Amino acid sequence: MVDLTQNALLIFIEIMCCKIFYETFGEVRYKGWINKLQFMLLFAGICLISYIFSKYFVIRQVTGILIISAFMLWHVKISLKKSFVLAVLYDALLLAMDYLVVLVIGWMSLRGEMSRQQYEIDGILVYLLVKIILFLVILIIRKQLGKKSLEMMVDAEWLIFLFFPVFTIAVISAMMPVFKYVQTVEQANLLSIVAFGMVGMNIIVFYLINDILKREIQLRENKIFQIQAKKQLEMYKTISESFDKQKRKTHEYKNQIVCIESLMSKKQYDKLEEYLKGIYNCWNSELDVINTNNVIVNAILNTKYHEADAKGIAFVFRVNDLSKLNVSDEDVVTILSNLLNNAIEACELCDDNRIIKLKFVKENDLIIIAVKNTFNCDVICEDGNIKSTKTINADEHGMGIKNVLKVIEKYGGSYVIEDQNKEFYFSIVIPA
Repeated sequence: MVDLTQNALLIFIEIMCCKIFYETFGEVRYKGWINKLQFMLLFAGICLISYIFSKYFVIRQVTGILIISAFMLWHVKISLKKSFVLAVLYDALLLAMDYLVVLVIGWMSLRGEMSRQQYEIDGILVYLLVKIILFLVILIIRKQLGKKSLEMMVDAEWLIFLFFPVFTIAVISAMMPVFKYVQTVEQANLLSIVAFGMVGMNIIVFYLINDILKREIQLRENKIFQIQAKKQLEMYKTISESFDKQKRKTHEYKNQIVCIESLMSKKQYDKLEEYLKGIYNCWNSELDVINTNNVIVNAILNTKYHEADAKGIAFVFRVNDLSKLNVSDEDVVTILSNLLNNAIEACELCDDNRIIKLKFVKENDLIIIAVKNTFNCDVICEDGNIKSTKTINADEHGMGIKNVLKVIEKYGGSYVIEDQNKEFYFSIVIPA
């Protein structure tokens, strides 16, 4: 009975490692009771084939691969082919661990000089040692292949996290020679419980930390969303104000015509000329200079054009007909407002040569958005991302580029970021 329980627990650990291994390569399909049901059915299936085909190695391995690939296809969002390949790789990893068991047992010379009970406790400790090594290997694979939650851990945190499995390996390794001569079944059972408990605690700690990291990711994404929504609200407010100004101008136009007619009828031509110059200068400063046949793009570009002009920044642009743009208004606001805000802020720091160049065209089934601006500070890159050098509201800065990259990924586009000769260049290509 004890042997049966120990074998079941070893299979349980293997399946937990298999679950973690597969979740490295895809998202979990279901959560809650379905997830637990999948695990219980897989556990029962592996136990059953281990018992039925215990004397038929090849059949047991092939059947195990098929069962694992089928259940993990149900558990993780991956293709059938990928699930089968991962099942083969995991089975190969298990065989490598079993070979390691044989090597360790041979190295420790666990042979006839011990009693039967002594051999069993040494054997189970060796198996648990190898299982925790398997767990450690899968954690390293998960880290290297870029699982999102573990990517957030810096190297120091990652080393602290690895302390648990490494410590367990050290303790079990120390237990094997120290408790080599156990005399009673109770001692053997106690040592087994302690060893299984340590391995189980590693799995529990892993899932606890993983859940904490997932919640942190969710909080960060919510914060990004709030910042993005705030910027979009500000831009839409600006657009709304622009439309209100246009309505007021239409209303004022009638009054201006009446005034012009009055000055003409009174033949006050000097005052009329002065009045017309005033109207012209006023209209020239508020006139929309950019027209792409897209209301949202026009509102954003004209707003940023006038903002740049007021700050002494030259704004050079190339646009074409964007009336049939297959990018949502919200995403257009995200891209343009973030890129142009960053460009204007960078140009403000320049003593001279303040220039922003914008290209926003739709051609050859592609949407091309490129912003080039002069700058007078160092561009800092960290882990492949641009790090903001701003100190005011530092939590909000740096999110803008991430929001832009998120939109690019959403539409299956690509981007290029360069800085040469004190010019920063951000180019985006999105399939039309």
